[in-house]
Amino acid sequence: MADGFLTASAAIIIIPLVTLALGFLIGYLAQRSGFCSIGGMRDLMMFKHTRLFFGYLALIGGGFLGYFLFWLIIPSAFPGFYWPFTQSDPLTPIPGAPGGLSIISYVILAIIGGFGMGFIGVLLGGCPLRQIVMGTEGNYRSLFYVLGLAVGAIIFHAWIIELVVAILP
Repeated sequence: MADGFLTASAAIIIIPLVTLALGFLIGYLAQRSGFCSIGGMRDLMMFKHTRLFFGYLALIGGGFLGYFLFWLIIPSAFPGFYWPFTQSDPLTPIPGAPGGLSIISYVILAIIGGFGMGFIGVLLGGCPLRQIVMGTEGNYRSLFYVLGLAVGAIIFHAWIIELVVAILP
């Protein structure tokens, strides 16, 4: 593996600063454009409007491109970047996922999580990113959603994940 453009000591300072700057840029663009992945899918399916949907595709492409560029700068910071291509089975679970589960268990968890997030997003009128943007604009309902999302993630990882691993094959 290549050494990259930065040493590890320089990357410790530079990468968080670049990440913070990109976070401000993405937040600004999300606020100005009204970006919402759930709204993009809704507009595409119901009204055939593609503006928000293309923003969703741009976010996915930009995320992959940014991850790849950071990997070029310092590969040791992203040791699992090509994990699907380095495994004998390309359906190997994502590194960091709860271990010991079968592939079907990961699919079940993804479907349940995706359905739950989509259902709640439709009820609230937007995806989590849109709720964060609306919360920073002063919408209390969105702010409570973001706080509930954080508390729910803490509760899930502290207590519920062991139950899920015990129940699923």
